[in-house]
Amino acid sequence: MWLWALLPAILGPHPSVTLSGPFSWRLPGSSSRFDRPGDVVVGGSFSILCFDEVTLFNFTAPPVGQASSDLSLWSYLVAQSFVFAVEEINRSVHLLPNLTLGFSIRNSGCSVHGAVFEMMSFLTGQEEPIPNYACGPRLPRVAVVGDTRSALSMAMARLLGLYKFPQVSHSSTLPILSDKAQFPSFLRTLASDLTSCYAVTQLVVRLGWTWVDILAQDDDYGQQASSLVARELSQAGICIEAHLYVPAQQSLEDTDAIVQRMQVCTATVVLVFLNNLSFLLILQGLLGLRISGQVWVSSESLHMAIALSMPGASEVLQGGFSLIFQSSHVPGFPEFLAHLHPSRTPEDMFIERFWEVNFGCTWPPKNGSVASGVQLCSGNERLQSTEDPFWEARKMDIAYTPVYSIAHALQDLLGCEHWAGARADPGHVLPWQLLQPLRKVRFKTPDDTEVTFDANGDLVSKFDIVRGQKTPEGSFHLVHVGQIDPRGSSGSSMTVHLQENLQVPSSVCSRSCVPGFSQTPRQGAPHCCFECSPCPEGHFAEHTDVPRCLPCPEEQYPSPARDRCLPRTEAFLAFEEPLGLALAAAAVGLAGLALLVLGLFLRHRDSPVVRANNRALSHTLLASLALCALCPLLFLGRPTAVACLLRQTTFAVLFTVAVSCVLAKTLTVALAFRVTRPGSRARACLGPRASSSLVLVASLTQVALCGLWLGTSPPFPDRDVRSEPRLVVLRCQEGSGLAFSCVLGYLGLLAGATFSVAFLARGLPAAFNETRLLTFGMLLFCSVWLAFLPLYHSARGKSTVAVEVFSILASTAGLLGGIFLPKCYIILLRTEQSTPAWLRPGWGRSGTGRAPGPRRRASRRPAPGRPGQRTPGPGVPGSALL
Repeated sequence: MWLWALLPAILGPHPSVTLSGPFSWRLPGSSSRFDRPGDVVVGGSFSILCFDEVTLFNFTAPPVGQASSDLSLWSYLVAQSFVFAVEEINRSVHLLPNLTLGFSIRNSGCSVHGAVFEMMSFLTGQEEPIPNYACGPRLPRVAVVGDTRSALSMAMARLLGLYKFPQVSHSSTLPILSDKAQFPSFLRTLASDLTSCYAVTQLVVRLGWTWVDILAQDDDYGQQASSLVARELSQAGICIEAHLYVPAQQSLEDTDAIVQRMQVCTATVVLVFLNNLSFLLILQGLLGLRISGQVWVSSESLHMAIALSMPGASEVLQGGFSLIFQSSHVPGFPEFLAHLHPSRTPEDMFIERFWEVNFGCTWPPKNGSVASGVQLCSGNERLQSTEDPFWEARKMDIAYTPVYSIAHALQDLLGCEHWAGARADPGHVLPWQLLQPLRKVRFKTPDDTEVTFDANGDLVSKFDIVRGQKTPEGSFHLVHVGQIDPRGSSGSSMTVHLQENLQVPSSVCSRSCVPGFSQTPRQGAPHCCFECSPCPEGHFAEHTDVPRCLPCPEEQYPSPARDRCLPRTEAFLAFEEPLGLALAAAAVGLAGLALLVLGLFLRHRDSPVVRANNRALSHTLLASLALCALCPLLFLGRPTAVACLLRQTTFAVLFTVAVSCVLAKTLTVALAFRVTRPGSRARACLGPRASSSLVLVASLTQVALCGLWLGTSPPFPDRDVRSEPRLVVLRCQEGSGLAFSCVLGYLGLLAGATFSVAFLARGLPAAFNETRLLTFGMLLFCSVWLAFLPLYHSARGKSTVAVEVFSILASTAGLLGGIFLPKCYIILLRTEQSTPAWLRPGWGRSGTGRAPGPRRRASRRPAPGRPGQRTPGPGVPGSALL
């Protein structure tokens, strides 16, 4: 390829290329500058020619012939854009219409001493300059454009800063040049390395790369740039797999070592901060090892030009990104370059060397013969037919903006009294007068690009993002894919604009965790290397690569994939669902059964069985059991404030009434068989008033406890989101746990006392064996509630309500069935047993259904009791026994 043959010329002027031996920045026997007169003169310093190693001169005679030299095509293009801008300004009727700009282009020769010498020559107007001395009249010199390299610009800036002489560089990027204390008169029409590196960092972040390598030159530029990028990447959460430094003095061994280390790296993206020669050598080494699939990112546009020109580079690079400082695309500049010819600009002493390099020919010497096989330049060659990878560079302004900045500042100075106190005379303009207008200059280029400098003298502008893409034929070409604006919408941060649907390869240590999974760091690895773990119960991960799963809101639950939260469904034991309907039917049926028994007892209230059972207590007990059976209806349906207040309190009071009635009946029987003396005080406890008083006191005590509970911390409706993962259980929160425990504890204490008394009275005579029924009924009651406790605490959601309702119904049915159903059986089916004779001991057991006749003698005396059987004390009425 054409550029491949020119790579030494491209790489020649780079700061890291070290050439040993003596060098000159001038062509022997000729002046190393290109001058054109004008009313005011603008200087230009460019590293156009760098000379090869030559034999030491003995200084006894001038050197014979011209030393061989390498031409930097890039620097020559910059110089031509400088000339094009000056000629365009001189043709303009709006910018400096009555003033002609002249220029003096100097060759710094890729050396610091050459750049300083030429600047001293430009300032003094002498071939052999003497500092601070000018001999004879000369045209005003107002500013300098250059140099190409930062090292040369820095040396020039130290000299020009002493005189406050304006200097505008087009390609010097060292951050230290922004220090106005050291370089007060230096400005540049591009950003510093710090800004470029930060732009590279923002591009990496925007493209989603989290695992990168850094390849940097082991010099000031490489160390500063890579350190800045490493710090910014670390703050952005991006991991650096390897940070490799390429020595400034290249050797094959060092290059091979770097290439070998890059071979074992797993990152796809490599951030490059190298000079051109190191870039070329590393790329060649990777090509030799057949390493492929890498993406190199650089802030140097020339790197992409090298990659484009290198055969086989597409095998190593899957792609490449480069930042180009957004320059003005000036119409006419490519045509200007296409019409270059030595005959048109004979004062241009660089054009003949450019012609030789471009067309691979040699101009015929003025004296002497030409060796055979050497192609001579005829002058008929045409640049229009030349195709090279620098065509994109020919479309840019390069030095166009610096020259126009100087011209606009000069026009502001000449047209405004503010800068110099009076309108300046073009023939007597002093350089320091131009410095302040230059810092404040603001204008737009022909393509509407705004030009302005910041406080550090750096141009405020954007970066174009270009990508080296591989074509189907295997070659590379540059494509504009986006832009970086340093004046982002979020204050000081940059904004990266990319083309839609831009496809880029990934560069990650670990594959992305899909939604529903979170990152789990690997032991001993950077945070970018992780495993993907599914989100735990109740958590979700909506996006990819989340560091941890987030809990769903209380009213939501995670989807099966754990990638989003879904709204919970409200749940409560409703009347409409089968379980609620069955429990409601059971409650109504049980209450109806209790009312039927109550009606049966009221109808047969004069029968011996009913009278012997203490009718008042029996009626009260049956009524309370009917209400207890209806109590579960408060537990069904959506919980409301009223329902929550009545649920547990109604349940507690009604069951207290029922249990206290059983206790009163049991105590009456137990005391009836132990009271033997007439007139005993204990006989007062056997009357109806005593039993009613016991029930009333026990019930009022429970009412007092419930009132205290409702007055301090009453129950209230609550939404339970912990019991069921996908449901919001509507329930009643009990409020004060201590008050609720006291209510239940009191009921449990009363039930335990009742069961204990009934159990002790179970051995009474058979005629009075209802104590056994009471014992059995309380045994069922206590068994149900003892089984209720573990079931209630193990149940979840609305099942807790179902367990409590079932326990209420079961305990109610136990008391009703255990105490009253046997009596109903006697009343309805065994009427012969519902007689006074049957209830007395020793009567009615003949099986005939008829009592023995009174004529038997034995019947005239009280029948003795059976062995081991007690009888009621004298005077104890039969209706008070049970």
